[in-house]
Amino acid sequence: MNKERHLIVISGPSGSGKDTVVKRLMELHPEIEVSVSATTRPMRSGEKEGVNYFYLTREEFERRIQAGEILEYAEYCENYYGTPKSEVDKRIENGITVILVIEVIGAGNIKKIYPNAVTIFVRPPSYGELEERLRGRGTETEESIQKRLARAVEEMEYAVDYNEVVINDTVDECAEEIYGLIQKYQQEEE
Repeated sequence: MNKERHLIVISGPSGSGKDTVVKRLMELHPEIEVSVSATTRPMRSGEKEGVNYFYLTREEFERRIQAGEILEYAEYCENYYGTPKSEVDKRIENGITVILVIEVIGAGNIKKIYPNAVTIFVRPPSYGELEERLRGRGTETEESIQKRLARAVEEMEYAVDYNEVVINDTVDECAEEIYGLIQKYQQEEE
């Protein structure tokens, strides 16, 4: 069995609903775990340290990069986002299906290290829906919304590099579609 098939990389533009879909996926299938990423962005209301992210200072994040403790990272909207290596390795070694919710550059880096990882790109139903979701959060400034929309257009071009692309029309349907894809790729390796 190829343990790398237990590493699932999910990406999509900000506002595509990927975090909400993954949360629902884990509620429906608790045997799947999400690797908690690290970031330098401020904690949002309702988020928790070690649950949503590991919140680090810029200096600490850079120290961990230098020490080889960050598997992949990228800077997005002036903040670092990255994956602690230990979070991934301990799970896939134990045959646990682990999901990384990361941006497109990070996903490309993961595929270099784990070439048999399964990559899934989550798209919004439309650009208009994406903008509506970003505005509906109520957590972003207009400048931040515009940056995220511009970045979303760039990120959509990377969808062709993924094993699969799913459209997030409804959270439950998208979560079940992703679960079906995970099952498909893991069964291919048995």
